[in-house]
Amino acid sequence: MNVEIVTFPETKVAAIEHAGSPTLEYETVRKLIAWKLENRLLDPLIYRNYGIHYTNPRNTPPSKHRVDFCLSLGEDVRENPYGIVGKIIPSLRCARARDIGSRSENKAAVYLYETWLSQSGESPADFPMFFHYVNVGSNLRQEDMITDVYLPLK
Repeated sequence: MNVEIVTFPETKVAAIEHAGSPTLEYETVRKLIAWKLENRLLDPLIYRNYGIHYTNPRNTPPSKHRVDFCLSLGEDVRENPYGIVGKIIPSLRCARARDIGSRSENKAAVYLYETWLSQSGESPADFPMFFHYVNVGSNLRQEDMITDVYLPLK
């Protein structure tokens, strides 16, 4: 797997917080999608989709699982009925690897954290791993999903 060290730029995001079982994430994401459509934030080159993963669903009880689903946004988030709030992904030095395939079985995230990190001499920063969902959509086949995984480093 190809791993690059990159500097991720500070990015303002509109975020919806998900707490609880990973099997219920789609219900949370649907709210972000509805807000995105309502506000016509559709250009994927401008409005990029992210997930900030505070826990690892492989070793976290479902009731303790936490992730923010986000959309990059160059402006402040206005009050809304969906629970979307403004947050910032800070500028970070990161290891980045690309995963192609099902997002529920992200091989790049596992590789970065369980193999690459111990062999690299690097240490993780105090910010959670996050994903850039490069392509999204209801008609997207699982085998065509592209996700860039960022592991923040000290």
